[in-house]
Amino acid sequence: MSHPPINHSDIPIRLFKSDFLEFFTHISPVVVTIIWLPVAGVFLARAILAHTDTAFPVYIPAGFVIGMFLWTLSEYSLHRWLFHFRPRNAWQERVTFLFHGIHHAQPQLKTRLVMPPAVSIPLAVIFYGLCWLIAGKLFGLPHWVDPLAAGLTLGYLIYDLTHYATHHFPMKWGYLKFLRRYHMLHHFKTPDARYGVTSPLWDWVFRTMTEG
Repeated sequence: MSHPPINHSDIPIRLFKSDFLEFFTHISPVVVTIIWLPVAGVFLARAILAHTDTAFPVYIPAGFVIGMFLWTLSEYSLHRWLFHFRPRNAWQERVTFLFHGIHHAQPQLKTRLVMPPAVSIPLAVIFYGLCWLIAGKLFGLPHWVDPLAAGLTLGYLIYDLTHYATHHFPMKWGYLKFLRRYHMLHHFKTPDARYGVTSPLWDWVFRTMTEG
């Protein structure tokens, strides 16, 4: 992705001529929480209610934790290869700007720090489909699908809220301080590195801790 110059204005860069479309490019972290926290809860509740054996359902907490862990890889992959996709023509450049370039152009704009439902809902459908296809069909473990989906959903929500916090809260202590500094380095020093938001793990694995 080509990195646009930073615009420090509080006036949002307009993305669409249509006021209707423009409205959906702005989103609050409260709305994201209201949408996705219940979704994660529904997946978890369905998994618990579907369990009929008397033995403790170890697969539910295991699938949930695995789902959250898999989200960290998904977060890194989406950020690095989709949001920072290097466009080859004007159409691709426009799309990458809509997806993520606008955030690098106005990194402190509060209403464009979390993923709008127009993007997150289709992605959620894809992720759930992958859980169903891989766990349910490929491995023959359909009871793992909902715990995995619950973990992925909560992992995504934590990612979005963490991202918002790194831009708008002091985060002066411990790991949160580290995450804020890490993400600010991505924005202002190494935009082609440090893709992790909730964890630097995959930057370490794929050697993108620093630019180049």
